[in-house]
Formats: sequence, structure tokens, C-alpha cells
Amino acid sequence: MGFFDFLTEEIAIDLGTANTLIIHNDKVVVDAPSIVARDRMSNKIIAVGREAARMQGKTHENIKTIRPLKDGVIADFDASEKMINMFIKDIPALKKKWLTPSLRMVICIPSGITEVEMRAVKESAERVNGKEVYLIHEPMAAAIGIGVDIMQPKGNMIVDIGGGTTEIAVLALGGIVCDKSVKIAGDVFTNDIVYYMRTQHNLYVGERTAEKIKIQIGAATEDLELPPDEMAVQGRDLLTGKPKQVQTSYREIAKALDKSILRIEDAVMETLSQTPPELAADIYNTGIYLAGGGSMLRGLDKRLSQKTDLPVYIAEDPLRAVVRGTGICLKNLAKYKSVLIK
Repeated sequence: MGFFDFLTEEIAIDLGTANTLIIHNDKVVVDAPSIVARDRMSNKIIAVGREAARMQGKTHENIKTIRPLKDGVIADFDASEKMINMFIKDIPALKKKWLTPSLRMVICIPSGITEVEMRAVKESAERVNGKEVYLIHEPMAAAIGIGVDIMQPKGNMIVDIGGGTTEIAVLALGGIVCDKSVKIAGDVFTNDIVYYMRTQHNLYVGERTAEKIKIQIGAATEDLELPPDEMAVQGRDLLTGKPKQVQTSYREIAKALDKSILRIEDAVMETLSQTPPELAADIYNTGIYLAGGGSMLRGLDKRLSQKTDLPVYIAEDPLRAVVRGTGICLKNLAKYKSVLIK
């Protein structure tokens, strides 16, 4: 090491289906949507992140927007590699260097990932100059990011609801005791809203509009203490073909999302039923921790709490819990050696 240390930079990446976050020197330097816009004629990538997200649903035939990750894993190898590359080049501290530094990276992966998918993540990282690449399971990173001491002989349950997958895991002694990964998360919620608007209001809305509805008035239950105001939604009328606007309330969105949330509830119950008795006793005392963007859905914590009869806590910055945990691992590689996959 020694002499060449100045040539090595350390970064932690949370490669998510919906958003990619990168930590460098303990600061979140990149927080952008995982979207790439490609020119079909020249096959060149013309925009990534926020810029590409603004184009989504508004492109002509020569431009295509791609989401390189699906269900938490790489679906388009080439696009994901270029996206990671462009994000890394955007890091302010690395822009100033005249030599391209080699990178020591810690990257998050879903707990239900296969060996092949794992290799795809690793190869993508190595192609963008990653000399040392470590992988960490998302629920593990989320737990560290929330501030749970995962090395203790004590059970903790994490539910991480991301864009592509919901990761449910019971952790103890720095390992995953039992876990379940279901492909129902933010993206499915968005599609549920699109479907509901079509069937109930004859209104055809795009993905971006549905996402906006989810963030502004999305709810998991119909009885909220502080209900959000009604929202005006614009789209295309399926009967007349004209643009139209309808009013929708959080109660309707709660109805639209009900089936998907039920499946997440079932997965949580199934994981609890597989938990060894001693750890179940710990979880009864500590409760369940929620992380990921999906946990910000209004009333979801209350609904899970009613279903499981356990206290449910939401991480203070759920969107960044996973990347924060990854950053902590990067700083204390020696301490978390057993958690990381080399």
C-alpha cells in the first residue's frame, strides 16, 4: 500500500433500481435516478441520472430511456457500466485528479441475488477501474446505516423496501439468519397506480406522473391521522383521446396499493415464522426497522405494526440508510470483513 495510497480512492455505491447513491470521503456525492438515455442512431449515451429522468416518457424515436437495473439486479450490462462510469466521473474530488485513480469499492446487492448476477455487478465495477471490489447485502448495509450493532448476539429484523425489491432479513452475529427477497417494491406500487387510474378513471397516466402521485398522496391505509390534500392528476382520456384532469385522494391510492402491500405483509410474516425462537424473543423487544424509499409510504409502519403486533420504526433518512451503512463498512473494512463478500 503505502506509496500508492494517493492513487487509490475509496467509494461506496448503493446501486439501486430507482436511484444510485455514491459516498466519497463520508459525503453523499452522487444521488441520482438510475436512468440512462441513449441515442439509437449512434448508440451513444447522451444523458444519465436527473437529466435522463427528465426525458423519461417524453422522447422521440431516436432517443430511448433505459433503466439498466431491474428488480435490484443488472438487466442491461452495457448501459449500467456506462452509467456507473459517468456517475464516478461526476464525483467532484475525482474530477480534479490528472491521473485516473484506482478505486476501492463497496457495492450493495440484494440478498436474493444469484452467483451470475453477483458476477455481473463485480465485472461492471472492475471495468470502471475498481481494483478492490467488495459486495454487501442490502439488509445488512441498511442495518449498519440505521445504527444497529449487527455484531452482537442479538436478533434484529430489517425490512428494506427499495425500487425493485423488498428485502426482509433477520440479522444476528454479523450474518443473515433468515431472509426473504420479494420483487414487490416502489416500481410495482407505481404500476398499481397507473393501472388503477386506467380502470377507475379511464385516465392513462405515465410512469412519472404515477410516481408523483405516489410521493404526494401515496398511503398504505385509509385511516391516516394527517391526511394529505387531494391531488389533480392530468393524463389522456382513454375514451375520447383528449387530455383531461381528475381529482384523486389518498384513500383511492391506498385501495390501489392494497394488494401489493398485502404481499409484503405476508413476506414479513413468513420471515418471522422461520426465525429461531431465541431471535424471535429479541425481535419482540427490539421491533422491526424499516428502510428504503418505500418505507416513506404514509401509514405503512402502522399497518405492519397492526399485522405483526410489533413496534415498527422507520429509519431517520430511509432513502440513504443503505448507502450510509455501505460507507461505514468502507471506513472500517477490518471490522466488517466478515460481512463483506470479496
